[in-house]
Amino acid sequence: MFTMPPFQKSPTLSFESLNWVADEPLSRDQTQSKRLHEPEHLINTIDPMTGRDIEDVTNHPSLVDGNLTVYFETEASRKAYQELPFNHPNLHLPYQAANDDDRGG
Repeated sequence: MFTMPPFQKSPTLSFESLNWVADEPLSRDQTQSKRLHEPEHLINTIDPMTGRDIEDVTNHPSLVDGNLTVYFETEASRKAYQELPFNHPNLHLPYQAANDDDRGG
């Protein structure tokens, strides 16, 4: 018959292992992950004209601009979005903007 001692000693905690330093990075950590900081494609399911969320995008109109897809509730909403005037800060500068200008933010 197996009998347990009345009091078991708890294991000793070793805090040295909490400050370990890896000597070699794993192969996946050799280069910076592009997917974390630079998504390949963005999808916006909130209609920018009405502010309503579109849950099922199957039969809704959309607009693809580079790596961004924007979905709209109705075709009229999409057309109204496309007819908005282009308002970019570079259009209002008194001089030609350069690529290395600080965009702020």
